[in-house]
Amino acid sequence: MGFKEFVTALFQLDKDWTTRIVMGMLVMGVIWGLLGVIDSLMVRLQETIWGVSGVLVFTPQEYFASITLHAERDLFGFAQQVIYAIFIFFTIKLLNLQPRAKWLLNVSFILINISMMFMEGPVVLVPNFNDNYFSATIWYYISPIGLPNYSNYVVSPLFFIGWLLLDAFTYMAGIWIVYHYYIASRQLKEKLPVPLVFFLMDTLLFMIGYSGVTAANVWDLLSFYNVIPMNPIANQIAFWIFGHAVVYMAWLPAIGALYLLIPTLANRPLFSDRMGRISALLYLIFSNNVPIHHLYMVNLPVTIKVLQEVLTYAVVIPSMMTFLNLWATVKGAQVKFNVITAFTVTAFTGAIAAGVTGISNATIAFDAIVHNTDWVVSHFHAMILLSIVPAAMAVLYFMIPMMTGRQWFSSKMAWFHWLGYVIGSVLFVVGYELQGLEGLIRRAEIYPRIPSLVDAEVLSTVGALIAQVATLVWFLNLVLTLVKGRTARLEGLSVGQLINTVASSLGWEGESINISTLFSKIMIKKAISSMWALGILGSIIIVVSMFPLAMSGNTYNDLPWIWITLLTLGIVLIAYPILRGAKSL
Repeated sequence: MGFKEFVTALFQLDKDWTTRIVMGMLVMGVIWGLLGVIDSLMVRLQETIWGVSGVLVFTPQEYFASITLHAERDLFGFAQQVIYAIFIFFTIKLLNLQPRAKWLLNVSFILINISMMFMEGPVVLVPNFNDNYFSATIWYYISPIGLPNYSNYVVSPLFFIGWLLLDAFTYMAGIWIVYHYYIASRQLKEKLPVPLVFFLMDTLLFMIGYSGVTAANVWDLLSFYNVIPMNPIANQIAFWIFGHAVVYMAWLPAIGALYLLIPTLANRPLFSDRMGRISALLYLIFSNNVPIHHLYMVNLPVTIKVLQEVLTYAVVIPSMMTFLNLWATVKGAQVKFNVITAFTVTAFTGAIAAGVTGISNATIAFDAIVHNTDWVVSHFHAMILLSIVPAAMAVLYFMIPMMTGRQWFSSKMAWFHWLGYVIGSVLFVVGYELQGLEGLIRRAEIYPRIPSLVDAEVLSTVGALIAQVATLVWFLNLVLTLVKGRTARLEGLSVGQLINTVASSLGWEGESINISTLFSKIMIKKAISSMWALGILGSIIIVVSMFPLAMSGNTYNDLPWIWITLLTLGIVLIAYPILRGAKSL
């Protein structure tokens, strides 16, 4: 196979334009993900070698930049781009739509990948710019760090422009997805399947959750050029409105995948369709309405902190509904083991295990103890590594053959991927949890070299290496599948039948499962236009809510209450009407 044929196979250039752009997003997402893995290895090496020998192998700038670039590349360049790609693909395929606005999707795809380059540097455009490691400031994002006349450390304005490009991708691609749900809603006779409800809901979650960070990014850029003054506390709150929502932005696609895969693999209908739809609505409302529960130590009124604690507990309700619903669906079913089943089970159990540690973070008293320690790092990495990624892998293991018409090159490599990834991820998470219980703060480049901490650091590093080797095996299997995978006859199959066909080639000892079709044919009905209008009104109110926050000063006045009230009202106006208008509820 020549280079031209390889590129054609890799990006599926011989397919329709939707498949091409989805494949482009998947490929670029995987590339950013692998670069983020290298960044994380630099962090692990720095901390582990310090513990073992007392030597720092990288400079502090390189260490902190690696933490930041790992988060940026893996969370945005990889996770968000892949999530949007999956939403785009299934929106078109499952709704049987003729895609429109090709230019909008193409531009958004270009913007997110340029944004990664702008945020990471090094680009020197400011005379008093100190060094080329401005990406080391990114994840702290505590203005006025990086702003002229406010900080001795001034970064390139491309840092803030890169964030704005990421914001633009979120809204442009999100609008594209919601627009196609609107088109479908004008023709729907039946309600959306529950997995598509979660995909739509999560797209709205992205756009709502990015409202504050977009306001903060605009504010930073204007302050950079001395157009308006900076209020550090209000700016930090605005930025971290997405701080908790971003976890659910990444996790709820996994929930949607579980609603797709578990009934299909169990060959049973969902235990409660209505429970699934209500939980989606509750997730959308409460996931975005806890924007500052990671900021308990910030100078905010205690009453607002308690309100955030209560609202955070409310997120547990749709989670309990979801796990009960899925457990009841599969209880007693005969499901044979294959790679897709293995990753699905991992995502289900991993979400419960990781979620339990999250409840403790929401408690103000407990958070005062573990705040900013590696316990918090362990919690969100557990959610990412043991639930979000396994669910994504379960989807990709049948989505790739669905797109390419090729079966996976090697089932043995797929099993090695699952086994190595799970073992490595568990070791990594446990190591970080032990560090947090010892009181080690996050991003601790230098720490006491006592046996308990050193052993925990080594355990995390060993786990990371095992998981990353397993992931590289998956990537090799992916490339070999695209160029050498055997042709599969998948035309005309429903999603359930397709999963069955792919699973049979990835089964344990060649076993497969009987699967019934999950989705029935979607018919045509006129949209409820008033519902969509209320959603637009809600988005306007969310934007307006940023202004009282910006003017709140020391925050000990009525303006923060006006902000949280308007934000909540806007979320409700978006959540219920749009899901209702799209025939989700």
